[in-house]
Amino acid sequence: MRQSELFTKTRKEVPKDEVSKNAKLLIKGGFVYKEMAGVYSFLPLGLRVLNKVVSIIREEMNAIGGQELHLSALQNKEVWEKSGRWDDKAVDTWFKTQFASGGEAGLGFTHEEPITRLMRDHIRSFRDVPVYAYQFQTKFRNEARAKSGLMRTREFLMKDLYSFTASATRDILRNRQRRL
Repeated sequence: MRQSELFTKTRKEVPKDEVSKNAKLLIKGGFVYKEMAGVYSFLPLGLRVLNKVVSIIREEMNAIGGQELHLSALQNKEVWEKSGRWDDKAVDTWFKTQFASGGEAGLGFTHEEPITRLMRDHIRSFRDVPVYAYQFQTKFRNEARAKSGLMRTREFLMKDLYSFTASATRDILRNRQRRL
């Protein structure tokens, strides 16, 4: 697409409350749009850059034997209660929500607990490892004060890589046998 056909144009002004140099430059260049403090939308040029970066990282992850998956951004309260990290005293950046039908869920700020539960159900023996599972996922952090422009936002795309190896699998299998 030609630059002249883009609906986004370069700008001279930036939002008055923007203090971060990186965000100011990206807003002026027409790469992102500031929705609110700590929340940015990617415009066509910014999305092209983001997709190119994701493509390069995906290629490298696959080259080392990574397997891509996509985990839900909604996270089960019970999984996090077991690890002790559901409590706001342990993790104070949760976005939590109530379901209309009852129950509570969190918007993922990380996926350690859910991926561990998933792997516990899929890894059956030492022959099933190593597993290098990765994802590109929108994460949410309820920052008290979003700062640093696009470097520390409330909603962001993150690449996670979780590795499950023989020593970790041994512990998972032992814990499963104890429960049975």
